[in-house]
Amino acid sequence: MYCPFCRHPDSRVVDSRVAEDGSQIRRRRECPNCGKRFSTVETPTLMVVKRTGVSEAFSRDKVVNGVRKACQGRPVSEDDLVKLAYRVEDSIREGGQAEINALDIGRAILEPLRELDEIAYLRFASVYQSFDTLDDFQAAIDRLRAEDAARGA
Repeated sequence: MYCPFCRHPDSRVVDSRVAEDGSQIRRRRECPNCGKRFSTVETPTLMVVKRTGVSEAFSRDKVVNGVRKACQGRPVSEDDLVKLAYRVEDSIREGGQAEINALDIGRAILEPLRELDEIAYLRFASVYQSFDTLDDFQAAIDRLRAEDAARGA
């Protein structure tokens, strides 16, 4: 960690504290060269491995944009989409992995999206699960009805 004052390439950690929500660590540092103190905030990075093998940082915005298309014309607000993206990120981070497959993100989106709007869920699932025929849609609808009936029983 470079000192922001003298650009010395090293610093000593004086104090560390976890942020309130536990997602960040705040460190108080001291430069051994100039003696000045400064703070850093560290956030763990979740990497997504794409089908091509390329890795990139997880982005809630990409989740929102992907789900927004499925929710077009549905009674779903931007706040609902942002909350869904946070739920997806939380469920992925609970797995404790530093890298996750892009397909697993799609799987993590399905259940929260279903709870939000079943039509948007079917739209998203039709692309994510590559529905090819009307029978694929009908099977998904039948599963939704069966699960709804099981919950109501």
